Amino acid sequence: MINQNGFEKILAKPAQRALARANVENWEQLSKFTVAEIMELHGIGKNAFTKLQAALEAKGLSFAQKK
Repeated sequence: MINQNGFEKILAKPAQRALARANVENWEQLSKFTVAEIMELHGIGKNAFTKLQAALEAKGLSFAQKK
């Protein structure tokens, strides 16, 4: 679940809930979303997005390109 994958260490609760509602449980699943899709989630703002992007890059991942 999300708590085992580090989202709770970098994100506020609204952003955590937004990812949970989108069924994102790990970094690999998150990397399948485009920037636009993530920014559309209620609870994900610029600050949360910046943190997610930096964390993905640190793990050698990135958001998906346009579908």
